[in-house]
Amino acid sequence: QVRLVESGGGLVQAGESLILSCTASGSIASTNTMGWYRQAPGKQRLLVAIYRYGVRLYGDFVKGRFTLSRDNAKNTIYLQMNSLKPEDTAVYYCNYQPTNDTSPHWGQGTQVTVSS
Repeated sequence: QVRLVESGGGLVQAGESLILSCTASGSIASTNTMGWYRQAPGKQRLLVAIYRYGVRLYGDFVKGRFTLSRDNAKNTIYLQMNSLKPEDTAVYYCNYQPTNDTSPHWGQGTQVTVSS
């Protein structure tokens, strides 16, 4: 059983920064297949940044503004979000998928709202 708990969301103005964190507990192997997705109302859940077997992969829309990091000892991943834009407004979800053919695990989500 896997539990993912996100924190760090909030309301910021355009151009400001936020740091999201996600701590995993339960039956997880490592942070090598963890990452972040986001979903705005009425839209699909999109990949933001993930570790794919330890390699960092980013969504094209990030454009160098976001940085994924981790603390393996704490089973925690982070998302440093700089130069936030109103279009970044969404619920950000932590994800863990141990293998390609298994169902993903999701956290409860944390709301990020960026005002103009």
